[in-house]
Amino acid sequence: MAVLFERLREGAGAAWHEYVRHPFVEALADSSLKPEAFRNFLIQDYLFLVQYARAYALLAYKLEELPDIQAALEAAKALIETEMPLHVAYCAGWGISEAQMRAAPPALEMTGYTRYVLDVGCTGDALDLLAALAPCIAGYAEIGAWAAAKADPANPYIDWIKTYTGQEYAESVKASLAMIDRVGAVLGGKARLPRLQAIFIQATRLEAAFWNTGWALQA
Repeated sequence: MAVLFERLREGAGAAWHEYVRHPFVEALADSSLKPEAFRNFLIQDYLFLVQYARAYALLAYKLEELPDIQAALEAAKALIETEMPLHVAYCAGWGISEAQMRAAPPALEMTGYTRYVLDVGCTGDALDLLAALAPCIAGYAEIGAWAAAKADPANPYIDWIKTYTGQEYAESVKASLAMIDRVGAVLGGKARLPRLQAIFIQATRLEAAFWNTGWALQA
């Protein structure tokens, strides 16, 4: 059981709900989301994944135990060699090329979120960075499960939703949250809970804001 994450998630309160039940998520689940809104989100998500891989590389540097360093490096490698190619292939089905995504101007929401995570990693330690990374990986699993239960099989976004409900993704979430508990036990997670909670809440708010890269085109 991911004890530290569950405490952080519970402590996030309304901020967590606003993230996992953002209007973008609800529209995606009930298929009312406009294709152009989804496409814009996909483009920004590509740019986000580049920065997310950098954050995991930074996490590897910040960690002390060799198995954890290896796990962080494997996560960064999986983002670059597996998740990003899958994202590119999926986006091609929506008429978006990798060159187009690479050349797209970063949205303020994407820049603000990723710079916050990287700043936490640069100025804090591994546990701080893990708290900043947790809302993304765990939140998408929760969103995927909720959306999959609600979505019709004919939903045009069903393949995207299913990405976050598979066994492989579930295992990556489990491993990531177990690392938070492990590192927290070494670095005094309970004593540092107020700081970790503040980091987690801010990252959660920035996750919610990131949905607006697509939602802004819904009106």
